[in-house]
Amino acid sequence: MVGHISAGDTAWLLASTALVMLMTPGLGLFYGGMVRRKNVISMIAMCFLALAIVSVQWVIFGFAIAFGKDINGIIGFSPSYLGLVGLLKGSLNNYAPTVPALAYVAFQLMFAAITLGIITSAMAERVKLSAFIVFGILWTTLVYDPLAHWVWGHGWLMKLGALDFAGGTVVHISSGFSALAVALLIGKRMGYGEYSMEPHNIPMTLLGCALLWFGWFGFNAGSALTAGTLASIAFVNTNTATAAGALGWMFASWLKEGKPGSLGIASGAVAGLVAITPAAGFVDPLSSIVIGLVAGILCYNVMLFRIKKGIDESLDAWAVHGTGGLWGAIATGIFATTAVNSYSGLIYGNVHQFVLQIIAACSSIVYAFVVTVILVLIVDKTVGFRVADEEEYVGLDISQHGEIAYS
Repeated sequence: MVGHISAGDTAWLLASTALVMLMTPGLGLFYGGMVRRKNVISMIAMCFLALAIVSVQWVIFGFAIAFGKDINGIIGFSPSYLGLVGLLKGSLNNYAPTVPALAYVAFQLMFAAITLGIITSAMAERVKLSAFIVFGILWTTLVYDPLAHWVWGHGWLMKLGALDFAGGTVVHISSGFSALAVALLIGKRMGYGEYSMEPHNIPMTLLGCALLWFGWFGFNAGSALTAGTLASIAFVNTNTATAAGALGWMFASWLKEGKPGSLGIASGAVAGLVAITPAAGFVDPLSSIVIGLVAGILCYNVMLFRIKKGIDESLDAWAVHGTGGLWGAIATGIFATTAVNSYSGLIYGNVHQFVLQIIAACSSIVYAFVVTVILVLIVDKTVGFRVADEEEYVGLDISQHGEIAYS
């Protein structure tokens, strides 16, 4: 476990880790602006709690499950990784040989934290804080950690050859489809479809989107794990796809609704960010325009489908992260080019890689959805998932936190 530590790579990875950390409270602001004013503290607090829960879980045993020695391609485990006691010095040559082991641990920790935060979309305005805490520990341990091992920890999908540069399957497909499972099981908010539930503070959401966009440079470019050409390509691809996603959603909604809402621009930007995540280090900038543009249009239409079907997946993690992650995983298998990395995609004649991406995406969807259903049922039968009707009526800020956002 001894490698050549590069000061430049280490500095870049630690800076990227800090950028990704900022995304979780940024997500809280993004979500917080979209709920009613009586629930804004609740939404932001759940994202802060996601960071706190995962930070402790990851150190004690989460990293060991995700990146420990492979066991039959399904899960990892290394006793020396428990509590990080065996990672205080040296590097992890099989993952990031030019940075200290703990720098890599911290970077991956921030990915796990925001993934749990994304799922709070489906819990908006109706879930007990205690239920979220129990669910969060279980979900991170039994869904996120094994998926991270499959794709990045030398598990079966990595051995198969599936590509996921920064988390299209591990982060976005898993959280988006888990959010759908949560929403379907816990049911709609009181009065959903009967009276207005408009966002209470769109500027807050736009600020949250800006923080996500900013932090995502660490998310994607940091995943190069070195400060060099690949990080630079991922950085440019990230910005380009995000811009294209914002324009795609904006024009699609403009044509259908007659006006280009700022919330749609922000949602399209996040859709572009999500879709480029698995592809950022495998495609060129022109391809990133296509990936982002399709993501904006596709995710907008999935949101319309959700509304039409009356599914109260409140803040659209499924439409944006689940669908965007699915498209991004498939797009990686279409547009990957050896001009950027060692892999080629469908448009360069590599049908095999395209098929592998579909296998990885579909297996992640099924695993995340099914296990989440089981976990929701367990938590609901034990702790109880939803607040009482009276508590939902007065708002979770008062009923769960004893606080008011605005006096």
